[in-house]
Amino acid sequence: MADTSKIWSRTLKRYEQFLRLEKNLADNSVRSYMRDLAHLRRLAEECDVAPEKVSQELIEQLVAQMSARTTPRTQARLLSGLTSFYNYLLINEQIDESPVQNIEAPKISRDLPDVLTIDEVDRLISTAATHQTNGVRNAAMLEMMYSSGLRVSELVGLRFSDIFPAEGYVRVVGKGDKQRLVPISQAALERVVEYRNGPRPESNSDFLFVNAKGRPLTRVMVFYIIKQAALQAGITKSISPHTLRHSFATHLLAGGASIAQVQEMLGHESITTTEIYTHVDTTFTEHTLEEFHPLG
Repeated sequence: MADTSKIWSRTLKRYEQFLRLEKNLADNSVRSYMRDLAHLRRLAEECDVAPEKVSQELIEQLVAQMSARTTPRTQARLLSGLTSFYNYLLINEQIDESPVQNIEAPKISRDLPDVLTIDEVDRLISTAATHQTNGVRNAAMLEMMYSSGLRVSELVGLRFSDIFPAEGYVRVVGKGDKQRLVPISQAALERVVEYRNGPRPESNSDFLFVNAKGRPLTRVMVFYIIKQAALQAGITKSISPHTLRHSFATHLLAGGASIAQVQEMLGHESITTTEIYTHVDTTFTEHTLEEFHPLG
């Protein structure tokens, strides 16, 4: 048992280094992978089974245990993490066959996220702009999120040096520090210029959106700003920073953009992640992209 535990520790340590250094995954992603593997390690050590000796039956036993207390989505994520781990062992020739390869992931109902209409987006941004102290900043921030489909982490990490006005692009640093260029609307550019030349606090920081002390905004603060703007605009849908990203993707696809184009702009590694947006409300399709989307 002691030897088995040492083998697990040694193998998982090398795998974690692989995720960080070769796969270049973000800290949160690495922690998620390792957390899922901890479930398998506990069961395997109870049975005195080393990583390379884990069988399909042991994986199925783990899934059965997890199914009693977790959702299908969590189970699917677990299997995805185990698949990645055993693919790593295959690549390093520590095993000849993955014990996960014949296990079918549970079916997941793909609930569509809330999507704002064009009118609701306009109301949200217009309402944010009326804030006496930070209206210019908040409106610029929301316009940026919607016109470029940014994650909240990407928004708060934006710097002035990431904006290329002449080219009409913004450089975005996404998950795993991967960079991509995304179009930025003229309306967003104008609001950013207004914010920079007007009420933005004096700061030595190159970060674009800052608080009253000149420090970068936090994700929690962005969430609060959007919630308050939605409340004041009379929008009753469940709304978060990601809602504007959802709306960006949905409106683009409904306007005629290809799934590959949207995948590239969103920074999705897999096109499967983007495909959820193909099931959009068809009432959007009566418009053209130029009529309703900032990128038009």
